[in-house]
Amino acid sequence: MRVFVTGATGFVGSAVVQELLQGGHEVTGLARSDAGAAALVAVGVTVLRGDLDDLDSLRAGANAAQGVIHIGFNHDFSKFAANCETDRLAITAMGEVLAGSDRPLIVTSGTALPMPDQVVTEDTAAPLNMAIPRVSEQTALALQGVNAMVVRLPPSTHGDGDHGFVPLLIDIARDKGVSVYSGGGLNNWAAVHRLDAARVFNLVLENGVGGVRYHAVAEQGIPFRQIAEVIGRRLGVPVVSMAPADAAAHFGWFAHFAAINTRASSALTQSRLGWTPVQPGLIADLDDPRYFG
Repeated sequence: MRVFVTGATGFVGSAVVQELLQGGHEVTGLARSDAGAAALVAVGVTVLRGDLDDLDSLRAGANAAQGVIHIGFNHDFSKFAANCETDRLAITAMGEVLAGSDRPLIVTSGTALPMPDQVVTEDTAAPLNMAIPRVSEQTALALQGVNAMVVRLPPSTHGDGDHGFVPLLIDIARDKGVSVYSGGGLNNWAAVHRLDAARVFNLVLENGVGGVRYHAVAEQGIPFRQIAEVIGRRLGVPVVSMAPADAAAHFGWFAHFAAINTRASSALTQSRLGWTPVQPGLIADLDDPRYFG
């Protein structure tokens, strides 16, 4: 299958590309820089120059493809709301091209829904009144005549090259000389290794059902305290419990993400796709010198 991938050079996207190529698919990747284009060419991917703001390039990529996997997102949190709007417009533009066909549009979302007292499943719809302005899955599943599917990633998608939430926590702890959790540190982060997640995207492309959400989740919920303890031990800094208000001041703009408390199941995804995660879990992966180099 000819597959157009946004975010093809990213942490998750590059693993997805490798999975697709190993599965015999032809891949076209979106690249906004010469370096990104060179990296794609080096692994046998056709390059389409453009970016998420260039809707014409997105339409062209979708138009030439038999399937689209949208992983790209600008993670500059200083302009998060604007980046979420860019994401919404990008999904809409590609959906317009795919409307009226059975060509799949697979959109990336997250499991971190504001439901701390229950386990989020694939059948749990994202609330319409979420405080976070990212509406990837709501946008995709509302498209008319589009064979849209959603892959939700957990708060920690980890592995070699990780530059997500856990490295940010490490940087904060290193900078401030203390690894912090709030209260009892019992808020939960679900997790998955990037290679396990990549397999889910490939399986959804090949066997997914339109309108369905899939969870690339290997671990349902890891207490935040355990993450903080590994970081503290590896950095040789104290591990400290702070009151929620003090923890919010400590983490600054990252406070919302540090306080995430959502458990997520992938039982339906594993059953529907025949997927079983096989890579190391978050704590085992985090407890490795490469995260602290």
